Amino acid sequence: MLGYMQHKGVQMKEKRLTLNSDKRKSIADVFQSHWEREDNPKVEAWNKAIETYNTVRPIMKEYVEDIVRQHQPQEDIDTVRRMNNKYGNSGGELFEDNCFYFQHPIIKVDDNGKEYESDNEIHLKFGLSDLDKSFGYSYYRKELKAKGLDADYNLRIENDYSKRNPKYYTTESDVNSFLGYRNSSNEDKSVIKPTAEWDSDFKLWVIGTSYCHSRQFKVNEEQYKILATYNNAVEKVIQCHSDLFSYVENKMKKLRLGLKSYRYYDQAKSLADKLGVALNESILNESSSMALSIYSPENLASLLEDKVEMTREQKIAMFRNNQQQSVN
Repeated sequence: MLGYMQHKGVQMKEKRLTLNSDKRKSIADVFQSHWEREDNPKVEAWNKAIETYNTVRPIMKEYVEDIVRQHQPQEDIDTVRRMNNKYGNSGGELFEDNCFYFQHPIIKVDDNGKEYESDNEIHLKFGLSDLDKSFGYSYYRKELKAKGLDADYNLRIENDYSKRNPKYYTTESDVNSFLGYRNSSNEDKSVIKPTAEWDSDFKLWVIGTSYCHSRQFKVNEEQYKILATYNNAVEKVIQCHSDLFSYVENKMKKLRLGLKSYRYYDQAKSLADKLGVALNESILNESSSMALSIYSPENLASLLEDKVEMTREQKIAMFRNNQQQSVN
């Protein structure tokens, strides 16, 4: 069907703007931005997780330092340093560390009912390079996207490593380079990357080697629980990123499938209007032609709303209904 417009009293046919793969991608990007808007509950939860971590981190830095200094007072550190200056490494070892192991002694009971001593162990990491990379991808997602990098690349393969294609490895390299997980001798050394910034943000001089696990500081139950809030905050940042990606990607899969069947821009515009997505023709720069599909704007809008997923029977019924409409 062609639209019509009036020009000096004469009714003229208005050419419909057709879609190609580039236009469909541009349209999909608009929908994705809409679903990732700041007032989306998933985005709000993700932002809240990062905000909570930012609140917990400085508090935990002070708390960890207090515990470490209870076990290794500053005067002991100073003594070892003086011994180092006088006798070299034989005077004792010091290391400036930002990861710490803590142990909470507990009593357990074996299968025979006999009690034995054990420990609950917790490991706190303050360096970005020590934390799981998934944390960095989540924490710096906005910055990565602003650079045109895919912060979700590791989530897209859904733990299916057979999906790791050349594009995956290129993206991985670019993302890790930006964050500082990967460095090259050709890079501008004046640029301070996130890993370098974090690694220098908090370090404590401790007695012992560079092996973090070689130092295990004893804590009581209350201290153990407080320390656990830090790791909980870290995990929340990772989990909320995963939840956000899953929410948006579930919609995007349906959208991409539907857009493939759309031939004209006005079909996508109709869908956008039904979902409250601000879609403007200015994002497109070419034209092309159309065909009916089961993904009409009405039906696809229904699929993309936040409600219960359609059953197989409902999808078949929808298909048959659209087939009947196309015949009529």
